[in-house]
Amino acid sequence: MPTPLAVVGTSVVKVDAAEKVSGRSRYFDDVPHRDALVGKVLWSRQPHARLVNIERSRALRVPGVKAIVIGADLPDGLMGPFIKDEPILAKGVTRFVGEPLALVAACSDEAAAEALQLIEVEYEELPAVFTAEDALRPGAPLLHPDLASYVKIYEAVQEGNVCSHTTFAEGDLDAGFAEADEVFEDTFTTQRVHQTYLERSGAVVEVDAGGRLVVWSNTQSVHLTQIRIAEALLIPQSKIHVINSRVGGGFGGRMEPTVQPMAAALALKCGKKVKLYLSRDEEFTFGKPRHSSRIDIKTGVKRDGRLTAKQVRLIYNTGAYADDGPGIAGFGAMMARGPYNIPHVRIDAYCVYTNLPKSGAFRGFGNPQATFASESQLDLIAERLRLDPIELRLRNAVQTGDTALGGQRYTSVGLRRCFEQAAARAGWRRVSASSSPTKRRGMGVAAMHHISGLLSAGAFVKINEDGTVGLVAGAVDIGQGCETVLTQIAAEELGVPMSDIHYAAIDSDTAPFNWGTAGSRTTFTVGNAVRLAAGDARRQLLALAAKTLEVSPDDLETVDRTVRVKGSPQRALSYRDLGAISHWVSGGPILAKGSFIVDGPGFDPKRAVLRGFPFGPLTAYIFGVHVVEVEVDVETGEVKVLKAAAAHDVGRAINPTVVEGQIEGGFAQGLGYALFEELCTEGGQTLNPSFIDYKIPSILDVPEEMTAIIVEEEDPHGPFGAKGVGEPGLVATAAAIANAVSHALGVRLRDLPLTPERVLAALEAKQGTLSPPRAP
Repeated sequence: MPTPLAVVGTSVVKVDAAEKVSGRSRYFDDVPHRDALVGKVLWSRQPHARLVNIERSRALRVPGVKAIVIGADLPDGLMGPFIKDEPILAKGVTRFVGEPLALVAACSDEAAAEALQLIEVEYEELPAVFTAEDALRPGAPLLHPDLASYVKIYEAVQEGNVCSHTTFAEGDLDAGFAEADEVFEDTFTTQRVHQTYLERSGAVVEVDAGGRLVVWSNTQSVHLTQIRIAEALLIPQSKIHVINSRVGGGFGGRMEPTVQPMAAALALKCGKKVKLYLSRDEEFTFGKPRHSSRIDIKTGVKRDGRLTAKQVRLIYNTGAYADDGPGIAGFGAMMARGPYNIPHVRIDAYCVYTNLPKSGAFRGFGNPQATFASESQLDLIAERLRLDPIELRLRNAVQTGDTALGGQRYTSVGLRRCFEQAAARAGWRRVSASSSPTKRRGMGVAAMHHISGLLSAGAFVKINEDGTVGLVAGAVDIGQGCETVLTQIAAEELGVPMSDIHYAAIDSDTAPFNWGTAGSRTTFTVGNAVRLAAGDARRQLLALAAKTLEVSPDDLETVDRTVRVKGSPQRALSYRDLGAISHWVSGGPILAKGSFIVDGPGFDPKRAVLRGFPFGPLTAYIFGVHVVEVEVDVETGEVKVLKAAAAHDVGRAINPTVVEGQIEGGFAQGLGYALFEELCTEGGQTLNPSFIDYKIPSILDVPEEMTAIIVEEEDPHGPFGAKGVGEPGLVATAAAIANAVSHALGVRLRDLPLTPERVLAALEAKQGTLSPPRAP
C-alpha cells in the first residue's frame, strides 16, 4: 500500500463540482457575443471532384451578407499534427462529402443560410475510393498526388494512398513460428464511431485593435489550436490569442482544431467578430471519428501456452486527410504485441487515405482496435489448447523490469494483481449457463496496456501577497477532473490545503505550453510539471524564510502553511508572512515554474527495428483487466452485459473517486463500441448524423453490477507514483464483451459492432457449419 499523504490519495470533491451542479459553468454558447456576425459553412456534396468554379456573386448581394470566403482567397498554408496536408477550405479538389468549400459571414442566420443556397459550385467528378483495402489496390485513385511534397514532422514511410507506415520488429519471426507447436491466423475488423460529446463545437473570433486574432472556443488544447491557425493562415503564433471556455466533452475529438481556423479566416476577411457554431448533423459529418480498421494476426504458441511469435498487420482508414492518423496507426502498432512477453514480433501498421470524412483521435488512440483483435485471438488460442483464458494470459504476462515492444523497460507493472482482483470480483468461471430456454450466459476477459508519459508540459505557481497560491497549467479540464487532481498535487507538494489554491482559466497567452488534454497523460506529464513548479515555490519560500530568520534552509521545515526552525517551533513564519515579505520587503514576488518532457530512455535500436514511428519516447505504462458476464438472447440476437469488473493499475490514485469515474465512463463508452455504435456511410455520405439514428449507451445499457477496481503499483517517475487512467477503461471493453459472447454461444464474432443481426447470422452459420459472414 502507498504511504498515506495529506491530500494526494483522498477523494476530495472536484473543484468545479459546485459550479457545474448549480448550472453556473459557462460553456461556449453560454458566453454572449451579441455583436458577432453569424458564420456558416458550405459543405462539399461530392466525395472526390475537381472544383471547376465556385460562383458567389449572387450570394454576396443578399442583404446582411458581409463576407464570403473560398479557398482561393486564403494563403497556401496546410495544417496537421504529423503531416501538413489539410487546407482550411478545399482548393482545386474536394476529397470528401462534407469538406468545407466556402464560408459566409452575415448579420443573421437567415441571411447566411440564403447566401449558402445561392453559391454555385461546378464539380468535375473524379473516381472515389471508400475502403482502405480498395485504396491499397494497384491503380487505385490517388487522393494526394503531392504527398511527397508535404511537410512531415517525422521520417514518414509513404507510398500511394499510404500516408504513414509504421514497423516494429524484434527477434527472428521465422524462427519463432518454427518453434511453435500451433500457429493461429485470424482477421478482425472494427467500425467508425463518433466521440458523441454533447456540446457542439464552436468558435468566436475577432481581430483586436492591435491586429491580433482573439479566439474563444471549446478545445482540448489552446496551444494546438493556436499552432494550427498559424500554420493554415501563415501568421505568427504571437498574433493569435486562444481563450478556452468550459468544454462539454472531448474524448480526443477536440484535440486538433474543429471550426477555429474557419472562423479565423472569416474574421480576417470581414474585419468583424464572427461566431461559427456547428449543428449536430454537421458535427457528425465534419467531426473526426475513430478509425475503422482491419487487423490480420498470426500467432505462434507452444502447447503449454507460451507465445513464441506474433505478426500483425493493421490497416487504419484515416479518410481524406491524415490528421492524427499517423500517430494512431503508429501507437496501435506499438500496443499490438499486448502486455505479454513474446520474443519474436513484427508489427506493420498502415494509415490509409480514402474519400471518407477524416478520422482522428478518440479515447484509446488506435489501441482499442489492436486490443480487440489481439485479445479475441488469445481466447481462440486458449480454447484450442484447453487452457483457462486467464491462465494463458498469466503465463505470458509482463512484469516490472521486462521490456516493452521497442526495448523500453517497464518501471511499474500491476497486471497480475489486475487479473486476480478482476476475476475475484466478477466471480470468474468457465461454465456457460442458460438463464432461460432462449438465453445463454458467458464470461469473457481481456487485458490491455497503454502509456501516460508523452511529450511536454509546463506549469507556473505564484505565491500571493496573503500566502495563498495561484496555479497555472495548460491542461484543459474536459470533465475528467484534471483541475482537481493537479490542485491536489500542488497542495501536497506545498503543504497547503486545496482551498488555498486557485487553478487559473486556460488561455494561450498566460498558460505555459501543454500539448493537450489527451493520451491519458495529464496526471503523469502535466502532474510532473505542476509538482516541479510547486517544489520550486516551496524552495523559494524556504530560502526567503532562511534569509529572514538568519538560518540555513537545511534547518527549516514546513508544517501547516508555516516555515519553522527545526527544534525551535516558536521561530516561524507563516506563508502569509512570507507572501507579504516577498511583495513588500525582500526578494520580490515568488514566481515558480516547472517544465517536464518525456525524453528518455528511448527505444533500443539493438533490440528492435523501428521505422516510420511518429513519436519520441513514451513511458509510464498503464495496465488493466476487464472481466464481464453477458446474456445473449438467441432468438433476437440481443446482447446484454450483466456484470463487469474493471481493474486498472494507475500507479497511485491521486483522487480515487475521480479514477473510478474514469474507469466506469470508459467502460460505458467501450460498451457502445462493442455492441451497437457505428457511423455509417454510403458513397461517402454519412447516413446517421443525429442522435435519433446514432445510438449511444444509456444508463439502461450499463451493467448494474459495475465494479471499478484501483490497483496501485507506484511508478518511480510519476508525481507521487501516479500514472494516467483517462483512456484504459475503454480499451479492453470490446474484447472482453466479444469473448463473453463467444463463450456463451460457442461461435466467434470477428467484426464490431456485435449487433443482433451479426449475432443471429453467426448462430445460423454455426448451425449450418458455415463461417459467420464478414463485415462488408
